[in-house]
Amino acid sequence: VLKTQITISQIISYKNLSYRRNIMSQIVKHDFVEIEYTATIEGTSQVFDTTDEKTAKSANIYNKGARYKPVIICIGENQILKGLDESLIGKNSEERDYEIKLQPEDAFGKKNPKLLQLLSQSSFKKQNITPYPGLQMNIDGILGIVRTVTPGRVIVDFNHPLAGKKITYKVKVIRKVADDKEKIDSLLSFFVKEFKTEISQGEAVVSANIPKDAQEILKEKITNLIPSIKKVTISKE
Repeated sequence: VLKTQITISQIISYKNLSYRRNIMSQIVKHDFVEIEYTATIEGTSQVFDTTDEKTAKSANIYNKGARYKPVIICIGENQILKGLDESLIGKNSEERDYEIKLQPEDAFGKKNPKLLQLLSQSSFKKQNITPYPGLQMNIDGILGIVRTVTPGRVIVDFNHPLAGKKITYKVKVIRKVADDKEKIDSLLSFFVKEFKTEISQGEAVVSANIPKDAQEILKEKITNLIPSIKKVTISKE
């Protein structure tokens, strides 16, 4: 009888431990998480974004200036698509692979007919541009794509190129990030490429060329998202 009681007690203890581990490994808002991902347009094999260099090259989207490696993101900080961000909440952070499907409204938005603009061909001729379907152009800082060309008229689409598309993300969650320096570095990487950070007794010292207005935003983010950091000092490199 005693042996049976001990066994039951051990089972209960194991279940409680397993439950606690599952809770601790679940991703929650403001967790810093390291991930790898590849994004495709649903129903096709067309890759438009990835953290893997080999995949980027095979999909003909390789960019020499990009860094292909796992990325550290802060959940809930809009560093990735909102739909993907929200889908990661509640997922297990212990080296798990997930396939996440996003509807257009959770990805790059639905097509907005108001963003289809009719322009005259003469406006293109003034700039020595010959419009044709598929031509990408920048008008007042907004990217547009020529959809149709008829005598005297051109329709330009200012929707995001992936608007209206269902998106599939294959995501590998590698780990939750516990190190404060890694967390700060991940936040800095969204502002600048070159920087140095040091942490001592709750103070983070950042050396980077960051505009004054962005410095205050960054300081607030660091102290809010990383409670152990009480003070942030930013100086030029």
